[in-house]
Amino acid sequence: MSDTPGMHFRRLRVRLETELHVIEGTLQLPSEGYRSRMTDFLNAHDSDFLPVTDATVRPRHGGEEHHEYLAVSVRHLVLGVELGSLGTFDAAGEPPSDPLQLVSTPPPPPA
Repeated sequence: MSDTPGMHFRRLRVRLETELHVIEGTLQLPSEGYRSRMTDFLNAHDSDFLPVTDATVRPRHGGEEHHEYLAVSVRHLVLGVELGSLGTFDAAGEPPSDPLQLVSTPPPPPA
């Protein structure tokens, strides 16, 4: 397990739809800050490909395929739905040793 503080990522199960496919898989997002929400992440990568892991692809004409990794063009997405969180992990793929590292506390209100 990694004990060094650093970047943490949140794994999120999602359903992404294009005109031709429905894709369910896992997206990796920053655990906090800008781009930690799926909508911000997608908007920031609007001309890129998203890495989706453990993905099931269902073509609209029928059938189903499973892929360990897919690169999905963001510009072709017409719908994105969060299905659930799989937790937070460090860059090595380990859960944080101290879950309190992930808690952001707002500053106290002015006196």
